[in-house]
Amino acid sequence: MFTRPETGAFLGLLFVWSFFAIFAHDGFLSFQGMKSYLQVSSEIGILAVGVALLMIAGEFDLSIGSLIGFSSMSIALLSIETSMTMPLAALLTLILTLFVGYCNGIVVVKSGLPSFIITLGSLFIVRGLTIAISKIITGRTQVGGISESSGFNVMSTLFSSSITILNVDFPISIIWWFIFVAIGYFILNNTQLGNWIFATGASKESSLLMGIPVSKIKISLFMTTSFCAWFIAMIQVTTFGGADVLRGEQKEFIAIIAAVIGGTLLTGGYGSIIGVMIGALIFGMVKQGIIFSGADADWFQVFMGVMLVSAVLVNGTFKKRYTDG
Repeated sequence: MFTRPETGAFLGLLFVWSFFAIFAHDGFLSFQGMKSYLQVSSEIGILAVGVALLMIAGEFDLSIGSLIGFSSMSIALLSIETSMTMPLAALLTLILTLFVGYCNGIVVVKSGLPSFIITLGSLFIVRGLTIAISKIITGRTQVGGISESSGFNVMSTLFSSSITILNVDFPISIIWWFIFVAIGYFILNNTQLGNWIFATGASKESSLLMGIPVSKIKISLFMTTSFCAWFIAMIQVTTFGGADVLRGEQKEFIAIIAAVIGGTLLTGGYGSIIGVMIGALIFGMVKQGIIFSGADADWFQVFMGVMLVSAVLVNGTFKKRYTDG
């Protein structure tokens, strides 16, 4: 058991669930409580799947938070200001978002500079452009009324409808989360690409000697994180019926925290999609559990900070057991 990267996350999940089951049992243990933390976990979980795959390959993407705001605003402006149908606006926005991911990947692999620095620069560039363009066109950084655009009902059904279970409406984002986890797990554990991702993160030089297309893998994974950011933007736009340039703020750090809590090493070459799913679930439980317990919401950041540091220490121990075994 201790050779599995998700073991630490699972133990953390048991602790978090037990803690809030005791101190916030009235709301936390109800179906509505389950719905609330699963909904929060699903959005972070979808983003964290792409982030974890990239981290296992040894890179980071800090631009995804700004890409959420960019994608939501682009869809809103194209749908409202140009009277374009929402499905077409979403498709054009996806192409633009994937292009940003492609550019991030190209710059990282060609320059050899740390992806942390490159994508941090992208974060500010994309967010700055999104704010500036939205102000030029509308004079605001928030745009509403997208629910009146053509094709909104179709997109809403796909990204923000609900499924009723035991008289509780669970958002479809939870189903999408499970689908993303299943695809990520299959790729990482049952395909040659998954082996290449692990090898790339473990040793770039050795991977190149083995003929692994390291550059293509990294560029593809940067585009994958961009796709995940676009997907979250679609969920938010159809849920709220509008866009806000700051809607994805700090989501990049939260996704990284979920991945690290789930057993993904910051140094690359080691991680688990199931662990990432557990990490996202811990995030949702903590965020909503604090609310149910009636505690000050500021304690959420303290709790997540402690979980992050603990996860880094535990992951290092588990990796040592894994390599020694």
